[in-house]
Amino acid sequence: MAERLRQPLRLGSATIRNRLYRAPVLEGAGDGDDAVQTYTRAFVDNAVHGVGLIIQGSSCILPEGRTSPGMTCVDSRAKVMRLAPMVRAVKAEGASIFIQLGHGGIYAMEGWHEPYATNRSGPVLASSPLPWFLRSSFRGVPVHVMTSDEVRAMAARYGEVAGWAREAGYDGVQLGSANAKLLDQFLSPFYNRRSDEFGGSVENRARVLLLIREAVAERAGEDYPCTVKVPAEVAPAGFPRARRDDALEVARLAQEWGFDAVTPVTVSVFPDTTLSRGSAPDNLRTNKAMAQRLRRAAPTRLRRGTIKAGYWWGARRAPFAPIWNRELFAAVSQRLSIPVFAVGGIRTAADVRSILDLGEAEMVGIGRPFYAEPDLAERILAGDSGPRLCRNSNRCVPAQMLGMPGVCYNPEVHKVARAAT
Repeated sequence: MAERLRQPLRLGSATIRNRLYRAPVLEGAGDGDDAVQTYTRAFVDNAVHGVGLIIQGSSCILPEGRTSPGMTCVDSRAKVMRLAPMVRAVKAEGASIFIQLGHGGIYAMEGWHEPYATNRSGPVLASSPLPWFLRSSFRGVPVHVMTSDEVRAMAARYGEVAGWAREAGYDGVQLGSANAKLLDQFLSPFYNRRSDEFGGSVENRARVLLLIREAVAERAGEDYPCTVKVPAEVAPAGFPRARRDDALEVARLAQEWGFDAVTPVTVSVFPDTTLSRGSAPDNLRTNKAMAQRLRRAAPTRLRRGTIKAGYWWGARRAPFAPIWNRELFAAVSQRLSIPVFAVGGIRTAADVRSILDLGEAEMVGIGRPFYAEPDLAERILAGDSGPRLCRNSNRCVPAQMLGMPGVCYNPEVHKVARAAT
């Protein structure tokens, strides 16, 4: 394993020192000037312990469109450049760092988080009119279906932000095109019922990715790494969704269009815990600070009940399973010549060894367990296949949604960690 895991990987202008990456999760850094300190505390520690690549969790390309108060906006050059000291500190420890760019679309805070909804400056953005069964949940929320010209302008904005990211020292970008975010809403037939060049066939629904890739090359340079998530979806019975074959075709198109790598993932058409797998988090009830934040964000019982039901249903439909995306990313790897990034339920050095030795992916990612073990990369690189501290309780997920710090919220994990020291 050591030889394969420690082998560098070249992606465009970036050379990643090994094949282990920290997958994007939210740090709760927010959008203030102190965001750089929050990221520095988390990421430099990971870099010191040997991780090859860090992908900073979803950062929003427009002033509105965050899905959490803890998400950082990168809607101006100044906001991106204020993160440059953190980027330099990470790279000084030998790791590479990408930034994930995205927008929440209809699930932006302006659509569900009461303080932000009250002070919104415009409507939430949508790929198409809301499906009939979602309209009652968005009653009173202005929704704007993007015109063809606005889609092109959004693609240009991605390129502009990528240019700023390169200037700030980031080694590349990943498109946040899964987990029911705006780009996923374009890719998904569950949401996308457009009749223009961005609707209909798989290629048309994915065309926005082509425009973004071209914009990144134009503004950040043709050699600047641009990677993309490729979703296959689960949906209620009888509803359209992006199926496995759709994901394989989008991955093929991504390679044809010049993307440097793809990350295939299986996700829900809704922003529920299907995307993280594991237990239904109980701390919206048991954690007083979290419960208070939820009441402020969603004052009505109906809204709070809907959020809690989403967590419960996601956990019931998608309990934790080791390496849950394996069949998908392995199938994509067989068809593409560009690198495939693996993520989802990867927990141990044995998992990493297996994926790399079988050639199922070129990079292997772990996300939430870094909350519990900042030195996790060192343990994986050393071949430690013992059990990880993460219990897949999903107690960190509501915290991410509500803008709280990106840490482990499971007291059992902290008890085990204290006993180990």
